[in-house]
Amino acid sequence: MTEALSTAGLRDSTRSTPVTFDATDPALLADPYPAFAALRAGEPVAFTDGGFWVVTRHEDVRGVIIDKRNFGQGDFVRNIQLHYGPDFDVLAQPGYRWLSEVFVYQDPPQHTRIRGLVTQALTAKRVRAMRPDVEAITHRLLDRVIDDRSMEFIHDFAYQLPTLVMCDMLGIREDEMAPGLLEQLNQAIADSFLVFEMRALPEDELALANRQILFLESFFGDVLAERRRRPGDDLATGLLQARDGDSQLTEREIITVAIGLFGAGFETTAHMLGNGLLAFARNPAEWRKLVGNRELAPSAVEEILRYESSLVATYRTAFHDTPLGDRLIRGGERVLALLAAGNRDPDVFPDPDRFDIEREGAHHLTFGGGIHYCVGAELARLEGDVAFRALAGRMPRLQADADNPAWRPGFLFRGLTRLPVTW
Repeated sequence: MTEALSTAGLRDSTRSTPVTFDATDPALLADPYPAFAALRAGEPVAFTDGGFWVVTRHEDVRGVIIDKRNFGQGDFVRNIQLHYGPDFDVLAQPGYRWLSEVFVYQDPPQHTRIRGLVTQALTAKRVRAMRPDVEAITHRLLDRVIDDRSMEFIHDFAYQLPTLVMCDMLGIREDEMAPGLLEQLNQAIADSFLVFEMRALPEDELALANRQILFLESFFGDVLAERRRRPGDDLATGLLQARDGDSQLTEREIITVAIGLFGAGFETTAHMLGNGLLAFARNPAEWRKLVGNRELAPSAVEEILRYESSLVATYRTAFHDTPLGDRLIRGGERVLALLAAGNRDPDVFPDPDRFDIEREGAHHLTFGGGIHYCVGAELARLEGDVAFRALAGRMPRLQADADNPAWRPGFLFRGLTRLPVTW
């Protein structure tokens, strides 16, 4: 994908027949993979009736997300106004103002500066050192329910584990929290992260997202103020102390990053756990494999991330006219890279619709790629590894209601709102 490539014969958006792509379609939300497969087979780079492109082949999806020369985030305000209209005051909305400052929605050099400082604080060494704490939190959660022989997995475990881990990393102890605070934080993330959906939110949803992001900014502002007074060996202190020459994170940047990391655990790691348990329930032979050999947990996590990605897609903007497949993406046009579609590309993953925790070969796209590769990927892998080892060891006869999964609303983040389990 270089400008030197000839564009002769390539069709741009004006010469393409738009395909229908409705990200709010209940059938698509319940099971997007047949629609993804049809697009991948028939029109892998397709212009939609929503005015953006969708990309479904593994090669093309990967190409878009790692190509920092031709694709990036682009003009944030203009991208949001595509959904609301040109008169919509994007940055007057607290939810969108916060999102505009999240480094994953920024391009170099600002992205490079903030990401570099964040990775100084969220080091691989810090993540590896978290393993005993993640194990302790995991078993503490299971101790609470083990004698009940049942739980609602999403709220009793999947939401709580990554949230408690991130609180621990930020120096917030569970026994110091006010009653109901954990649930309040999780709900605030769920409500405010609707701004990621890249659609025109109804007035009530946007107002709720705005209120909740203001609550989160206030909460993490208080956490940061406490860490200034009493530094510790935690992520919040690490973010305060991160330096690159004379550059350091501002207070607002730290608060923005903290919300983003906290929310990523809720929206991606929690849903990875729920989606994974659902996949095991639908494929009991794979669960028996894990119970028989818990050393398969790391590869099981990778297969869960591929098979039922908690992040379905990510947007990019073309910086200039760029060939992609047999199409020409014009500068300024938006591209929806369907990570979950690439993860089931049969040209890359043999028998892609089969859940196989011993699968080998190509890597999934769930954590993105290039300069926007997920900074929390190793933490998510650690949490998944610890969680599924513990579940297989302590609840070997675990069963879940797999017949009527309750998928959360929203397209970009895929996860369940509830999953009753027994053992």
